[in-house]
Amino acid sequence: MTNEKKRSVAESRTDGSKAPRPKDAATLILYRQSGAKTEILMGERSGRHSFLPNTYVFPGGRVDASDGRIPAARDLRDDVLARLCRGGCSPARARALAIAAIRETFEETGLRLAASHPGPKISRLSVWNEFGTVTCGPDLSKLDYIARAVTPPDRKKRFNTRFFVADAESLEGDLKGSGELLDLRWVTIAEALDLDIPLITETVLSHANTFLKTRPPRDANRPVPMFEMRHGKRIFGEE
Repeated sequence: MTNEKKRSVAESRTDGSKAPRPKDAATLILYRQSGAKTEILMGERSGRHSFLPNTYVFPGGRVDASDGRIPAARDLRDDVLARLCRGGCSPARARALAIAAIRETFEETGLRLAASHPGPKISRLSVWNEFGTVTCGPDLSKLDYIARAVTPPDRKKRFNTRFFVADAESLEGDLKGSGELLDLRWVTIAEALDLDIPLITETVLSHANTFLKTRPPRDANRPVPMFEMRHGKRIFGEE
């Protein structure tokens, strides 16, 4: 059992009750150059959501069981895979997280991060046929990995979320909402900070800003910023 799993099992709330184990989730921060400005894509979560309703977030969501069975058209870069595995993932789970980020982005925005398969593939899941798995599949090679965050123990719903980034120049499709994310918009990071955003989104925006300004080298040893809460205290660390 990894240290990450041991912590999640042992976590408890301030009232002494056992906290629910966080579910794996993945988010994709899409960025584009608009003149001299760098913009990212954000949308407002519907008020129907029980988790963070009416707040602005990046596209993303929980990993589905089927995400681990979807063949990628292109695999994760070696450095990205190594950094995900360093945080407790198996290689298969790391790929499922990346595929979940691409699937959720497609479902919520209509945008695809795709590449061609060597041969036709048909999926039992309609979302991947709509994505285009007959001729193409998720392109994991375009993803970088910049942060991880675990929802605090006192929440009813908890997620262990990995935050990926990708250049919007690699995208296909037209931007359109699905009802899950409303008011999809491209904003600068300064503009994003003026929106109604969760604390963790504000924290990740800081890491995204650093990534976009410095464009760090592809290094498997590059630290991954991590946010969690232990014993009622916010911990901003690295892994």
